[in-house]
Parts: sequence; C-alpha cells; structure tokens
Amino acid sequence: MALGIGILIGSTLPGNDALMKQQKQLSDHLEVQLDSLLKRNEAVQVRASSLEMDNNIQRQFEKQILPALIAGKLQGHNIALIETNGYGFPEDLTQTLQAAGASVQSVTTILNGLEVGDKNKLLTALNWQDMKDEDIAPRLAAEMARSVAEGDGKKILATLAQLEMIKTQGTYGIPLSDVVIVGGSVDESMIKAESVDIPIIDYFQGKKITVFGTEQSGVMHSYMKDYQKKRISTVDNVESIPGQVALVLAISGKPGHYGIKSTAQKLLPALDDAEGVVSGGKTTKAGVGTNTRS
Repeated sequence: MALGIGILIGSTLPGNDALMKQQKQLSDHLEVQLDSLLKRNEAVQVRASSLEMDNNIQRQFEKQILPALIAGKLQGHNIALIETNGYGFPEDLTQTLQAAGASVQSVTTILNGLEVGDKNKLLTALNWQDMKDEDIAPRLAAEMARSVAEGDGKKILATLAQLEMIKTQGTYGIPLSDVVIVGGSVDESMIKAESVDIPIIDYFQGKKITVFGTEQSGVMHSYMKDYQKKRISTVDNVESIPGQVALVLAISGKPGHYGIKSTAQKLLPALDDAEGVVSGGKTTKAGVGTNTRS
C-alpha cells in the first residue's frame, strides 16, 4: 500500500515528465481506438441500411413479379386449406392461390391439436362409443377430413366448432382437387403430426385427392419429414413469396420438396413450364409417388 501511495504522490509532483509522457501516449492511443470504433459503427450502420434497402427492393420485386409467375396456373382447381398448427398462417396465402386461378373452398383451423377437454362430453355429442384417449384425435382428424371433402352431414365440424376445437370458414362438400395442409409446431407439447396430420393425409390420399404439406420457415418443430414419408410435395417456407410460388407450381404439376431447410430439394421448381410434367405421354399432376389424382 505504501508503494501505491508513493506512486500516486509521485504522479502528482511537477516535473515527472516520463509519467506525463506515458499518460499522453495512453490518451492518444485511447483516442485512436475510440475513433476506430466510431468509424466501424458508422460502417455497420451504413451496411445495415444498405441491407434493409436491398430487402425492401427484393420484397417489392417479389410482389410485382408474383402475378406474372402464377397467373392462370391453378385455373379449375378446387382447394381446401387445413391448418393443423393452430397459430395461424399467412393471410396472403389464400390470396395467392386465388390469384393463380384456384377456388379456395374452405379454410379449417385445428385448435390445440384436437386435444379433448371433456372426453365424455365429446363422445356424447358425436354419439361415439367409448375409446382409448390416444385413439380419439386420429379418428377426429379422419372424420374431420371426411367432412371437409363430403360435407358436414354427420355434424362433425359443427360439433368440433361448438366445442372450440376447430374454426371453420367457407363451403364444405364441394368436390376437391387439392388439399393444402399448413403444419409444423412452435411448441414441443403440440407436436401432433402422427395423431392429426397423418390421418388427414391418409383420408385424402384414399380419395385420390392430392395433398400438399407446408409450414412456415420459423416453426420450431418441422413436419417436413413426416409429410415426405407420405410421398406428398412439401414447401417449408410458405409464408414467403418464393414459398407461395413453389406451392402454386407444385399444385400445377411440379411435384417435389421446396424451400430453405435441409429437407428441401431446392428453393423453387423449374420456371420454364409449370403446366405439367410429361411422363410416358401423360401429364402427371402435383402429387408425389402414389399421391396423384385420378
């Protein structure tokens, strides 16, 4: 301590030129570093502004070119949207499909993964016999899919809506050409691909209605691998314009797995001809493998 006090006293004494020189050098060095940091910060801000401008230009370009890429591609397609994730999907998805010429007949939103609050109340309302808890969601999903395709004669949709297990919009029972599922999960406890999404896919495939599996790029738990096991086309960034273009082209006859994740084959289908894929003299629709319309 005595040494430290001595140094402190010495530094305050006049004539300590060496120490004053060191202090001046240190001050100059700090000033240079501060000036360098300020310049770096300015460069980062300029770069950020440039990137934001580039992104804005890209978004404007995408919006302007979208109509030209999709116009008339889905003329004559009757489509049902089924949202299984419960947290919503891009509002402009429906608009994009309609702009491509499709008729979006219905939008069905599944809430809370078809989890049952009051089992007895549900079974009574549906006039179902008692069953295991784990069997309820798959059966509900399949029956809901049937009602989407054939109409709600059995009041499945009405009952589930009344119990706040789903939301419905549009017209049900119109013959469908395609079904678009919007899945994925942001919550591990709500991963329902096997109990909800797969039974829905199985029903429509059994009816020769083409199914497309989609999700947003930001979901925490992707369903792409689950969907691809069912040999259906997938899009993993459906909230974006490239994702929506990929979906439209897939529906129009460009099957594949599109998007930005590791499960995607590429970002977009080939843009040269989205009218159909010629195979053996026949034009195949947008399903993959056995999942094609007859």
